[in-house]
Amino acid sequence: MPGPSDFRGKWALITGASAGIGASIAHELASNGAKLILTARRRDRLDALAAHLAAEFNTETRIVVADLNDPAAPQQIDDAVHDLPVDILINNAGLGHYGEFYKLDPEHEYSMVRVNCEAVVRLSRLFIPRMVERRRGWMLVVASTASFQPIPYDAVYAATKVFDRFFALALAAEVERFGIKITALCPSTTETEFFSISGGGGVFRRFGMQSAQDVARQAVLALARGQRTIIPNAKGKFMAFLVRFLPTTLITSSLEKSIRPKE
Repeated sequence: MPGPSDFRGKWALITGASAGIGASIAHELASNGAKLILTARRRDRLDALAAHLAAEFNTETRIVVADLNDPAAPQQIDDAVHDLPVDILINNAGLGHYGEFYKLDPEHEYSMVRVNCEAVVRLSRLFIPRMVERRRGWMLVVASTASFQPIPYDAVYAATKVFDRFFALALAAEVERFGIKITALCPSTTETEFFSISGGGGVFRRFGMQSAQDVARQAVLALARGQRTIIPNAKGKFMAFLVRFLPTTLITSSLEKSIRPKE
């Protein structure tokens, strides 16, 4: 059966690799013998992660500092690694912002669309054609359990994650015949800095947190096996199943009351 050992010796490009799920996926891939291209905005964190992985696993790494809020960044990343056969693409970088839509900084909302959606499409369009030529490859798109229902006060974020999940599922069907496996990862609330930065930490922590390491382990295993969707905990699986049978208006009204920002 296919497994993470299939990644040994393969080059993997990980966006948003400096922290959270991205850093944990880098660790998981390195433990299975992959070579890593680490990209994010913060060089100091990338350098520290690369040094740690080299010390623990003797991992060969390359660092590319890039801000995916810039539409030119995907091409800059590709130019920096064009000499390498990238067989694994981890579209992990993402932004979130909790709050009342009409009060939020509009530039931050636009950035969510650029990073969570546009950058995923641009990177996929750059690297998937070469995977098709080689008749092998893997791509992970980090979506969310937020992609299974509209979420008031997280309206743009949840909508971008619907895009990510559907994009991954549709593209997976297109390229399967070329030996390429694509997985949509749909984590629930995860113990990372994401919720502190997005402003929703106090609201969403009450739903319970899963470790980034556990999410990464399940994600890498699902990717190796060619699983189209992975929801890495029982709570998330139950909720994704339940919302299929509930009216959307009931879901949104219930969420609106439970996660409404305090005055």
